[in-house]
Amino acid sequence: MALPVLRGCYRLPSKLGNTRLLLTEGIILNRSGKTRIPPSSPAGAAAAVRPYSSDRGGQKPVQKVVVVGITNPFIWFRTRIYYFLIRAYFDKEFSIEEFTEGAKQAFSHVSRLLSKCQFEGLEGLVAKDLIGKLEEKCNLLPSSHKKALSADPEEIMYTTPADVGIYYDDDGRKFVSILMRFWYLTSARLPDDTVEGTRIFQVAFGGEGEAETKRLLTANYEFQREFTKGVTPDWTITRIEHSKLLD
Repeated sequence: MALPVLRGCYRLPSKLGNTRLLLTEGIILNRSGKTRIPPSSPAGAAAAVRPYSSDRGGQKPVQKVVVVGITNPFIWFRTRIYYFLIRAYFDKEFSIEEFTEGAKQAFSHVSRLLSKCQFEGLEGLVAKDLIGKLEEKCNLLPSSHKKALSADPEEIMYTTPADVGIYYDDDGRKFVSILMRFWYLTSARLPDDTVEGTRIFQVAFGGEGEAETKRLLTANYEFQREFTKGVTPDWTITRIEHSKLLD
C-alpha cells in the first residue's frame, strides 16, 4: 500500500531542545543504605528513577538518580502519528516500547565495542560505510575518551525517541528511521572543558572521602530498517554521535 503523502516528508532537525533533561544533584547515601534525594520534579514532568548498586565490603547500597524529561508536545504528537503509520502500513506488531528496549541493548553493546575498538563486532549491526568512519575517529581518541564511550545497561539513565522518518528512495524502496537519544553515566576521567553541557555530581558511600564522581553524557543513535518486499527485516544503525567524543 503506497504512502504518497510521505514522499519527501519533512524531518525536524535533531536538537537537544526536543527534550529537557534535569538531574538532581547532591545525592547522599548514608550508612543505613537509605537515599536522600532533593525535592521532586515539577508537575507535569515525566520522571524516571534508575537504581544501580555498588559492591563495597560485601554491602550493596542502592543509589538513585532522578532524571526528569519534559518532552516538546509537538514532537511527542508528531512521533505518535508516525508510530500509527508504521503499524498501519509497515509492521502491524510494531511497539515503540519494545523498540526502545531493544535500542538500549544495542546502544550498550555497540558503545562497548567502540570503547574497545572491536570494529569487527560491528558488522551486521552498523552500516558498512559508517564502520570505517568510526574506526578512523576512535583510533584518534585518548584512552579516557574511549572509556567514556562505553555505556553499561545499568548506567543508562534516560532514553527517548528524538525523531522518526518514513521515506522512499528513487528506486521505490521503503525506509523507516528512528533516532534515539540516550543519557548515561560514566566514571571516565575527562577534563572539565572536554564535554560541553555535561553534568557532574558525586555519590557518597557511607563515610566521607568515599565519594564517586560520575558524569552524565549524551549519545544519538539512528536506527534504520528497509521495508521493501523481500528484504531482510533488520534494523541497522546508520548514525552514531557521542557528544564531543564522536561527532
